[in-house]
Amino acid sequence: MKALSETVIKAALSSKLRGWSFDGIYITRNFKFKTFVNAFSFMTAVALEAEKMDHHPEWSNVYNRVTINLNTHDANGITQLDVDLAQSIDRLFDSYTEP
Repeated sequence: MKALSETVIKAALSSKLRGWSFDGIYITRNFKFKTFVNAFSFMTAVALEAEKMDHHPEWSNVYNRVTINLNTHDANGITQLDVDLAQSIDRLFDSYTEP
């Protein structure tokens, strides 16, 4: 899979990926939950989705916060797979924040 250009990445960030940023290496988003259990449950849901896509995030968790970094190491950059996984992650997060 080929890495996307910075222009394409920035277009995806502005049109498809709310809350994500690009630091030149990763697309990144920070998530906050009510509790550790909510955060860990979200991570479990993301892990299952990532496994289906055979694309795995770099992430960290501290209490009720989760930080996710995505890039495709084989392509040395951001690919469509990263954008697709980020969109899936956003949908999962929405299910944790609905009233």
